Amino acid sequence: MTTDRHHDAPGHDEAVAHHATDDHGEDHGHDDHGHAAEALGPIDVWAWSAGGLGILAGLAVALAFFVATRPTPGA
Repeated sequence: MTTDRHHDAPGHDEAVAHHATDDHGEDHGHDDHGHAAEALGPIDVWAWSAGGLGILAGLAVALAFFVATRPTPGA
C-alpha cells in the first residue's frame, strides 16, 4: 500500500486552503487547531510547593550519593 503522505503538505501549489503558508488562523474567530482562547487559572501554590520540595529531595539524594561514593583522602 503506497500513499503519498505529503500530498496535502503546506506550501505547494495544490495545498488545501487551510494548509496555505499565509493562513494564520484569524478567520472564523478561532485558530486552525480548533482551540478557543482560554484564560489561565490561578497558580496552584500547593502543587508548586510539592514540586519544589520534590526537587530539593532529589538534590539531597544526589548529594548523599556524591558524599558516599567520593574517595577518602589518603586511602
